[in-house]
Amino acid sequence: MPDIIGGSLVGAYSLSEPDAGSDAAALRCAAVPTGSGSYVINGAKSWITHGSKADFYSLFARTGDGTRGITCFLVPADQPGLSFGAPEQKMGLAGVPTTAAYYDNARIGEDRRIGEEGQGLSIAYSALDTGRLGIAAIAVGLAQAALDEAISYANQRSTFGRKIIDHQGLAFLLADMAAAVSSARSTYLAAARLRDAGLPHTREVSIAKLICTDAAMRVTTDAVQVLGGVGYTRDFRVERYMREAKILQIFEGTNQIQRLVIARSLVKR
Repeated sequence: MPDIIGGSLVGAYSLSEPDAGSDAAALRCAAVPTGSGSYVINGAKSWITHGSKADFYSLFARTGDGTRGITCFLVPADQPGLSFGAPEQKMGLAGVPTTAAYYDNARIGEDRRIGEEGQGLSIAYSALDTGRLGIAAIAVGLAQAALDEAISYANQRSTFGRKIIDHQGLAFLLADMAAAVSSARSTYLAAARLRDAGLPHTREVSIAKLICTDAAMRVTTDAVQVLGGVGYTRDFRVERYMREAKILQIFEGTNQIQRLVIARSLVKR
């Protein structure tokens, strides 16, 4: 753990597959027990952040039928039978590679299993709660950076004899951006406090992920609008902020999936 926290040891989360993204229960990558204290793994994984660069991979593979037939394994990077595809060419997230992984008769010992057989999805979903909270925090920071950039530009740029921030139409746009950032931050902090207190927080985390990432997309898009033509160029950071914001609405469960999680929590059983 100290090495992971310090950044000298990097892990990666390996849940999604080419045909199993939001529907994690549909995964096909299989870990077959040999009866001699090991498993043989075959299948493909996709959208792995730090793929081919991580030191280990938290792999979720099928060991049985249905949602209770998925198990978690800790796979080292030098595992024989494990290979990786070329990095995806993405519109953002250029700082880390995202790749597919391929398991071809990769044999790992039972000591590499995390928990018991069939506990994989519960482990995966508990990690997703924390991951979604982290994405919400990132979204708030990204939106704040875009807002700061837009305000700075609006206080310097002049048109028709006045700073553009003095034009009501643009000032109101900035006001809406500030309101979105502030409300997103409050939503994120409310969910984080529940988690820190050890209280149920799945619904609140999904709400935070939904609200904060939608706010980040809206605020970064409006920041480009505030800067006008130059905001569309790479001479200013807001164009990158806009590109980076989009993925936040997609990974760790799309925002449509967050709405599904929230809706299900409202049904009384």
